[in-house]
Amino acid sequence: MIVRVTSPTAPVATTGYPWPIETTRLANGLRVVVSEDRTAPVVCVNLWYDVGSRHEPPGQTGFAHLFEHLMFEGSQHVRKTEHMKLVQGNGGSLNATTNPDRTNYFESMPSEHLELALWLEADRMGGLVPALTQETLDNQREVVKNERRQRYDNVPYGDAWLRLLPLLYPQGHPYHHATIGSMEDLNAAGLDTFKAFHQQYYAPNNCVLTVAGDASPAEVFALAEKYFGAIEPVPDIPPAPDGRLAGPATEPVRETVTAAVPAPRIYLSHRTYPFGSAGYDAVTVLATVLGSGRGSRLYQRLADGKRIAQPDYIGSYGVDLAHAPAPLIVTATAKDGVPVETLEDGLSEVMQSLIDEPVTDEELNRAKAMLTTSWWRQVSTVGGRADTLGRYATQFGDPASAGRRLPAWQAVSAADIAEAAAHTLQKESRVTLTYLPGENE
Repeated sequence: MIVRVTSPTAPVATTGYPWPIETTRLANGLRVVVSEDRTAPVVCVNLWYDVGSRHEPPGQTGFAHLFEHLMFEGSQHVRKTEHMKLVQGNGGSLNATTNPDRTNYFESMPSEHLELALWLEADRMGGLVPALTQETLDNQREVVKNERRQRYDNVPYGDAWLRLLPLLYPQGHPYHHATIGSMEDLNAAGLDTFKAFHQQYYAPNNCVLTVAGDASPAEVFALAEKYFGAIEPVPDIPPAPDGRLAGPATEPVRETVTAAVPAPRIYLSHRTYPFGSAGYDAVTVLATVLGSGRGSRLYQRLADGKRIAQPDYIGSYGVDLAHAPAPLIVTATAKDGVPVETLEDGLSEVMQSLIDEPVTDEELNRAKAMLTTSWWRQVSTVGGRADTLGRYATQFGDPASAGRRLPAWQAVSAADIAEAAAHTLQKESRVTLTYLPGENE
């Protein structure tokens, strides 16, 4: 049974998303989003599961990320590694990612293979647990351990994110730990514990299926019903812990790490506003003014001006987390011979300038142009479009709300940036993470 929820017939917010969007909800709760585009014979199938590291209970950190791997290891009717072979063998590409807010699986295919992609995704949604073995679990635990070594532990500055999160968010907060999780937790859990986690969260009523590209809404809705319609919903899916915080931190926090790094590097970070809010839109433009490219304040003043920071390793960015005040991260690496204290003073001075010196029209226009280019680059492909709509459907309940993001950035004023800077960049709310060259701790 298909229950039609909305069916807009005109483009939504043409300044931000000029393709049609139609949605439906199956009787088992699966939300289906379709954005038809007949420009090329390609489709992207994208699933957003509302489960990420913020949902993990104590003792189960890293579970959502591990399932990113396990979901490629076979399901009830698909042998181990066959999912990847079937997609790539039919001219497609695929991947998956996990972050604190969600887990995402996607494949782009020639549109003639849309049905294959939907069948594969339905089989691993409803049929992974019967195929999950101890051998597969043990193998993928080792893969995750190796990933941690390659991406975090054995890379200069690689564990910065792992260190910043517990400094930014208090113990017990859903963003306190990173998606890679604890190797101790992964080792301690048995097969039945992992199966229970999958059965709790990887359910049709906890998922948004988005198809963008060369397919009609009627075709996608019918295929979604055919392959996903019989999968039973899960009642009473537990919500993630409450991520609300009273406001910015009231005391600065500092950590210094001595490690095998080539030069001193500093990360300055603040909690700001949740992604999707007007405050975070201002922070997004602020971060672009502050640290994106050669025209940014950081580059102009610390790389070109004082020449205390390495030009290729300076910048600022927000991390788009939607369920708590999201972090703004400012970073720079010292040039040879520059004391780390000098670099930190320089960074702090430029950040303070956003409070004391109004953003100029030139800076504001440049930042908005960069964000506009970035937005259209994201939605110019069916893959980027499907991911964007899946995100807004999952996190804000309406895929069409994606069309409001670019206009929201374009509406940010210099006064909005000054207000956001005054609220978020105070020194008493700052997290400072410093790396110094030396022997590993």
